[in-house]
Amino acid sequence: MNAQNIQLENIKYVYFIGIGGIGMSAIARWFAHNQKTVAGYDKTKTPLTQNLENEGIKIHFEDNVDQIPSEVREFPDETLIVITPAVPSSHSELLFFQRNGYTILKRAAVLGLLTHSLKTIAVAGTHGKTTTSTMVAHLLKEGGINCTAFLGGISANFNSNLVVNDINNADEVWAVVEADEFDRSFLHLHPTIAVVTSTDADHLDIYGEKAALEKSFGDFVSQIKESGLLFAQNNIADSVKDSLHENVELINYSSSNKTQIYAENIRLDELQKDSCRFDFVDTQKNERIENLQLFMPGFHNVENMCAAIAVARELNISTEKIRNTVASFKGVKRRFEYVFRSKQITYIDDYAHHPTEISALLSSIKHLYPNKKVTAIFQPHLFSRTRDFQEGFAESLSLENPNDQLILLNIYPARELPIEGITSDIILEQTKAKNKILLSDTELLTYIEDKINKNEVEILLTIGAGDIDRFVKPLSDFLHKKIF
Repeated sequence: MNAQNIQLENIKYVYFIGIGGIGMSAIARWFAHNQKTVAGYDKTKTPLTQNLENEGIKIHFEDNVDQIPSEVREFPDETLIVITPAVPSSHSELLFFQRNGYTILKRAAVLGLLTHSLKTIAVAGTHGKTTTSTMVAHLLKEGGINCTAFLGGISANFNSNLVVNDINNADEVWAVVEADEFDRSFLHLHPTIAVVTSTDADHLDIYGEKAALEKSFGDFVSQIKESGLLFAQNNIADSVKDSLHENVELINYSSSNKTQIYAENIRLDELQKDSCRFDFVDTQKNERIENLQLFMPGFHNVENMCAAIAVARELNISTEKIRNTVASFKGVKRRFEYVFRSKQITYIDDYAHHPTEISALLSSIKHLYPNKKVTAIFQPHLFSRTRDFQEGFAESLSLENPNDQLILLNIYPARELPIEGITSDIILEQTKAKNKILLSDTELLTYIEDKINKNEVEILLTIGAGDIDRFVKPLSDFLHKKIF
């Protein structure tokens, strides 16, 4: 069914298969906020599903038709089923809904439906889109713009992946959306303003080759509305920029090159080492905002903030308001997230799961802590991604300091079945890191706790997009018990 033909006012019940996904849960929260009865299934209990349950959403964790709420089973004409593209076609609950004539839409189609009547800012990119879209949402909300935002991470400022607009405010509402290239999901969006942060090769299990991925990004930017605007990171593929319609304005941005929008004088804050300062320069508007402070270190995050500031200025948020809101940005969970800090140990958790992201993360760590010993724990995500980027992973994880240590975990399969010959060993064998080891999940905590007890850990990193985040709390608890 075409999503645009659905009348939301006729929908009373919304049921999600895969409700614990970061994108799915944001939409579930939106429907609950708008007085729909929301329920769902997920295969695994997580802190996010617990939060959804605490908010009144019924969730079960067994693929069992009998556990679907009775009202969903009794009123198919008043129910919308939302599925993640990762749900298998053999899923018994999905089969039940298909056999009984329910309206079933993928998450991306629902997102397109919810934003269809709104002015939309869509942030796309193979990496950087979650941080950038969250920055945009923060700047707009604090800058007085009535907006709703569907984010791909938990904003530390909002403590949620959903920002809701003020329903009592009749002013125009803007939507901020993370535009996901996986499964070509972002082609359901028709933004007024778009940001493209990167077009590096990824999701080759879907696209086959980089050219097909770039073609999809080109299709996405071709859907920007008439007289719209694209902020493009300077290094994205030329073919993507060439796909713009002639009445859509293109503005390039960068953290290192003097493009139309760029950052200058990037430096660490001398008093607060976990923050950086920079100048924002817009050559088109002949504008400079000097000495901005960002509590999210890394050149890549300065670049992301430049894109967010450019969007905010386009919506006429004042430079003084921008100065304050940049400084008050607290980041995104699992994006360069400080979990624990003391004089002896700093523990940072990051979602990086692509070689480019890992390189940016480790480069920032070395810039911030040049004389500290790094213990980096990485869990590869997907067999296909490990196969396609094994050399890139090996290079990005080749810690140069012999005192540093690389710890690899087994591949997190997510939606995939194993691929013969593809294990974490292929990264371990190729990486030039001198001090490296492969551990099972059951060995990790004991191993790290022993290293901490021996005072062998200074900078601890957990890296990856799988379920490595389940180790964050026990590691944090152990560090707090040690009371460094």
